[in-house]
Amino acid sequence: MGRAGVSTASAVAAYRFEGFVLDLMRGALLTTTGEEVPLRRQAFELLRLLVENAGRLLDRDTINQAVWPDVTVSDDSITQCVRDIRRALGDETQSILKTVPRRGYLVAAKVAIVRDQPTAMPVSLPDRPSIAVLPFANLSGDPEQDYFADGMVEEIITALSRIQWLFIIARNSSFTYKDHAVDVKQVGRELGVRYVLEGSVRKSGSRLRITAQLIEAETGAHLWADRFDGELQDVFDLQDKVASSVAGVIEPAVQVAETRRSATRPTTDLGTYDLYLRSLATFFPISKERIIEAVALFEQAIAIDPHFGPAHSWAALCHQRLVSDGWATDPELSRRRSIERARRALDVSGSDPAVLVNAASALAYFGEDIGAMIGLAERALALNANFARGWFISGVLRLWGGYPDIAIRHVESMLRLSPRERLGQPLATIGTAQLFKREFDAALASLLLSIHDQPGSPGTYRMLAACYAHMGRLDEARSVIAELRSITSQVMPAHLPWRNTDHRELVLSGLRLAVNAAQCSEPMT
Repeated sequence: MGRAGVSTASAVAAYRFEGFVLDLMRGALLTTTGEEVPLRRQAFELLRLLVENAGRLLDRDTINQAVWPDVTVSDDSITQCVRDIRRALGDETQSILKTVPRRGYLVAAKVAIVRDQPTAMPVSLPDRPSIAVLPFANLSGDPEQDYFADGMVEEIITALSRIQWLFIIARNSSFTYKDHAVDVKQVGRELGVRYVLEGSVRKSGSRLRITAQLIEAETGAHLWADRFDGELQDVFDLQDKVASSVAGVIEPAVQVAETRRSATRPTTDLGTYDLYLRSLATFFPISKERIIEAVALFEQAIAIDPHFGPAHSWAALCHQRLVSDGWATDPELSRRRSIERARRALDVSGSDPAVLVNAASALAYFGEDIGAMIGLAERALALNANFARGWFISGVLRLWGGYPDIAIRHVESMLRLSPRERLGQPLATIGTAQLFKREFDAALASLLLSIHDQPGSPGTYRMLAACYAHMGRLDEARSVIAELRSITSQVMPAHLPWRNTDHRELVLSGLRLAVNAAQCSEPMT
């Protein structure tokens, strides 16, 4: 007997049924030809429970205790998992997974057990980025600290599972390596993952030190490492802090690594996801040529898979930038395309946090109700509180909505989660918020640093010119206008996303002062 009184099978590697394989080593649902069928972690665990107990009716209380042992979920959560499973299995007629009204669910298919496979057998990598979180080593010399180390790993797995584009190996598979010296390359082959996270826990008196490192399994290269210190009495808070920090850092780190990997692939072997990654690599740092190239790549990805929401959402941002930066050949056409792509992204991937914030940004820029767009960003962060870019876009939307203090706090949250990899312009957003607060010295420092990071973005030059002008430093304002004109013919912004009239006027009056200063300095002909 196992979880909540239902049967489990410790020696089972997989289950076969009705043309599918439930691979427990990988934590994945596969077709018999080895193709992975996407399935959320909770849905996978429910399917596993039902398959392990094939032919047995399980009521909702039993399911709740087995799949969600630490929380009580609503009936809607179980119902949604059942829907996800049926969609994955193509089981519209309920021939595999049956519902017994007011009693529960059962798997009616014949299930065959596959016993443990040889550990040397390699597993093919899934199409999307994949990661295994190995059990953290307990270096404390105190066996009782095992519970903390194991809980730490479970918290990290839970946090990472909220990143929808990342494939996470289930705890049951990664914990088969507990108390064993492992070679990450071997782990990558055996579990079919591209990345491995490992770490350790050390206790000294009442203090705990946790280390973690992210490794690329194929090469053994270290992509990220950090350590966290805290008091033993705050053990659960420390677990939450580490899990949040690790998940927040891993998302951009893995995305950058995936982008580099994709860039090495031949252009004749590009699918939707590779085109998407190449587009992201092209988008930053921002310049006219890079945005034009990026939107073309996103559009190619959409042509291959019209239901790929992330490509739609990033294409919306590209068209938005073409308009806002004065680079659009036909601004009205780009405006319409941005709005169309954003709305289509929400239609096909409205539960993807990245899609939610990208679409919200594009739609808000072109005048959509700012409160509703902030609501989309809040929904994204509710789905994944460790989503660094989500905090950045939330900050941008708060800035446009007239809340500079909240904008700064949200962007600072992004910088804490992703101090190295920045898919955005956080310093420009902070600088603009400081400008709106009339903290001109602080704004100047932030905007200059942003231009140093990304020298091709017209919007930052506009804010910098306005800042210099309001400080009375017209010579510097004049010089910035000259730089701005070298990258765009559009000195004044095409749209004014700031809903606060004082903020709009501060930008416009500063730009007018800077432009007038530049015109006065031009030689007469």
